[in-house]
Amino acid sequence: MRRPSFSTLILVLGLVFIYLPMVLLVIYSFNASRLVTVWGGWSVKWYVGLLDNSQLMGAVARSLEIAFYTAIAATALGTMAAFVLTRIPRFRGRTFFGGLVTAPLVMPEVITGLSLLLLFVAMAQLIGWPAQRGLTTIWIAHTTFCASYVAVVVSARLRELDLSIEEAAMDLGARPWKVFVLITIPMIAPSLMAGAMMSFALSLDDLVLASFVSGPGATTLPMEIFSAVRLGVKPEINAVASLILLAVSLFTFLAWYFTRRADKRRSRAMQQALEEAGEAGLDKPLVAPPAHS
Repeated sequence: MRRPSFSTLILVLGLVFIYLPMVLLVIYSFNASRLVTVWGGWSVKWYVGLLDNSQLMGAVARSLEIAFYTAIAATALGTMAAFVLTRIPRFRGRTFFGGLVTAPLVMPEVITGLSLLLLFVAMAQLIGWPAQRGLTTIWIAHTTFCASYVAVVVSARLRELDLSIEEAAMDLGARPWKVFVLITIPMIAPSLMAGAMMSFALSLDDLVLASFVSGPGATTLPMEIFSAVRLGVKPEINAVASLILLAVSLFTFLAWYFTRRADKRRSRAMQQALEEAGEAGLDKPLVAPPAHS
């Protein structure tokens, strides 16, 4: 019997280390006992009890709303920053701009959260906005943080694109905005989807930034869970975490499935275009007929 290689063993151990706690979380969400560490049989009462827990479900709704808007805004801002960094190779202040784009990646979240808190307080004193910290300030903070990840992901994809396709479209008379919408966006769609999903997950998971810039009535799910865990893990938390895992897994699978279908469709279209071009080339005469005098 062939023994597994060292790399295979490390891979298996890594996957077990990452996913075993999630599996245990899902299993214990069906625990009938109120004590998390004591198994009391299978039950779905904690899932049913979520309908009556308005405080926890309200935090879930707020977190999902913030994460959704953060994914949209961060994808738009990160894509624009990526285009500036990749399509404008030289301009005054490019190094400074690139540093500003990537700074949130290496900046401790405590520093970022404190800076944003001071900014919002100063803005409220100067212009009267925001009047109070809440969902809007959390959304701005999360967008600022997540746009950097989108910019890095989209920049890597843009550097791999073949510019001759866009140049050929413009040579045929297409306007720049039409080339961007019909050619560039479909080619970078997987990176846009990856950036949006990453932004959604980071926003849904964030605790530090939200703790600094949130206000009364704007408690997110991580803040609610962090407050509840101090008194002990409740079975309802296991249940809501399992539902979020299920939703994220389904969304990831659907995104992968539709992206894979789009890539296959694009590959078939390109192959068909090449075959038609080849057949058209074979139909042409190899030697031009002599000119009549």
